[in-house]
Amino acid sequence: MLETSARLLRLLSLLQSRRDWTSNELADRLGVTTRTIRNDIGRLRGLGYPVDARPGVAGGYRLGAGGVLPPLLLDDDEAVAVAIGLRTAATGSITGLEETSVRALTKLQQILPARIRHRISAFQSHMLPMPSPGPRVDPDVLTVIAGACRDHERLRFDYRAHSGAASRRAVEPYRLVSDRRRWYLVAWDVERDAWRTFRVDRIDLRTPHGPRFTPRDLPPDHEIAARVARGVGEATWRYRARVIVHASAAYVRDRLPIPIDVEPLDDNRCALEPGSDNPQLLALYLGMLDADFEIVDSPPLVDALRRIAERYQRAANAAPAGP
Repeated sequence: MLETSARLLRLLSLLQSRRDWTSNELADRLGVTTRTIRNDIGRLRGLGYPVDARPGVAGGYRLGAGGVLPPLLLDDDEAVAVAIGLRTAATGSITGLEETSVRALTKLQQILPARIRHRISAFQSHMLPMPSPGPRVDPDVLTVIAGACRDHERLRFDYRAHSGAASRRAVEPYRLVSDRRRWYLVAWDVERDAWRTFRVDRIDLRTPHGPRFTPRDLPPDHEIAARVARGVGEATWRYRARVIVHASAAYVRDRLPIPIDVEPLDDNRCALEPGSDNPQLLALYLGMLDADFEIVDSPPLVDALRRIAERYQRAANAAPAGP
């Protein structure tokens, strides 16, 4: 009986770890016959676990949704990963999850074997969490937005931009992106007929939501991440200028600290519009490209370059002569 119970737990763990299993695969993993697998599947169904059978020569099984909530079976590495994730969430940027994460971690540690508790304690005793300086996000807001992304349902909300300007938006939501303790929504702005990125902590949802929509062709995930990173960098710039760099676009992209649109002009020239808080800082950034460049119609940046060049020249002239 004990052997059968242990095998049922192992079988349930396997069904949780992957979507589909054939009878032969399960039998090989558990060291039993396919007939024993069929009997064990019957026992799991009798306990209230919805195991769906797939017809065919090989036969197959899948753990369905609903019914009795199965016990969460984790191996050592998975248990450590869950505990570390809960501990990290306790100092995260989502309002209300800190206390919930601590409670869940306390329950988990009570049932973990000593060998796993020792590994988790080593991590906790040497981890120093940094307080989150960024804005907090209501988890209910994230849940509503995630559900609208999943169900292809329009969202309506009031939005406060970086400049403080308020607006009312109707969007088709597609992706939630977490970057540097902030959450962003990538969506299609219906009225502006363009892709837009919104800070979730600046969103005030309105109800009811809009109708369902037919999903558009979505850019690949890496392009979405690059779009958000570029928008985050550009949103706080107070000063921008158009610059032509005498180098290839690939060379310039590799030396930029954040993603910026670089327009190739030919094999040895490209154009871009970098930004910064002031012309002096932008002049320093351009100098770090290690390539010749031209300023297109930006007198403040030209003045900043001239002052910095004169200062560097004075420093070079005052330095002692080398051997």
